[in-house]
Amino acid sequence: MGPHFNPFGKTHGAPEDETRHVGSLGNITVGSDGKANVNITDQLVKLIGPQSVIGRSIVVYSGEDDMGKGGHENSLTNGNAGDIIGAGVIGLDG
Repeated sequence: MGPHFNPFGKTHGAPEDETRHVGSLGNITVGSDGKANVNITDQLVKLIGPQSVIGRSIVVYSGEDDMGKGGHENSLTNGNAGDIIGAGVIGLDG
């Protein structure tokens, strides 16, 4: 899948942090049935222009994202969130 979308060269953080990858979108909650309903609103994610996320991937990891604050060697790159368990491509449905 590649690294988090990071056009501004920042470290990983929480969605509300000033210092974060554009692709640092936080944690989702999965129900006991293994399903999650996700609705993300974000000020850095753009659908048009040079920083557009259209055509990029979105990834779900197996663990909880430490938002860059966990002190692990992977905290500042991917939140030490574990293995990828799901992924897809961001697109527009016309």
